[in-house]
Amino acid sequence: MLRGLYDWTMRLAAHHNANWVLAFVSFVESSVFPIPPDVLLIPMVLAQRARAFLLALNCTVASVLGGLLGYAIGFFLFEAVGLPILEFYGYADRFAEFQGRYNEWGAWIVFIAGITPFPYKVITIASGVAALDLGVFIAASVVARGLRFFIVAGLLWAFGPAIQAFIERYLPWLFTLFVVSLFAGFAAIRYLG
Repeated sequence: MLRGLYDWTMRLAAHHNANWVLAFVSFVESSVFPIPPDVLLIPMVLAQRARAFLLALNCTVASVLGGLLGYAIGFFLFEAVGLPILEFYGYADRFAEFQGRYNEWGAWIVFIAGITPFPYKVITIASGVAALDLGVFIAASVVARGLRFFIVAGLLWAFGPAIQAFIERYLPWLFTLFVVSLFAGFAAIRYLG
């Protein structure tokens, strides 16, 4: 079954609408969707190595735009829903302290979340909630997401056939590692947050 899914993804990666699908997945992953765009970026670069860096740019731009949606969700819904609840329970002052710390370290928080398996959407929404400076948020997002996607694309461009053979040989193990990393990121949010 896993091999069939892999083959289907490789065929989808070569489809003429694949760039739009990649952009959509990159956009929604930054605000609400749990699956990272690497799931499509990797087979797309393997299927179209000459377009590796255009695909990385597509991912980066769509991801940052999706991050802005996540920021807006945090910013606008917090004022309407979150703040009244904090005030009701007497925690508005504590939030102001959290917001100050978040704004102090926000660029690093966004950068680290943008390049790691940590769910980026959590940070985009938290950045809006904390009203992190929008310029800082955008700059950190562009650098982090750009690094992440361009490094993946660059490695696949440089070592494509060898990496493809490796992926195909160890597909079940790599899939398991991906799933474990995904759940570890969500677990980190729950237990560290």
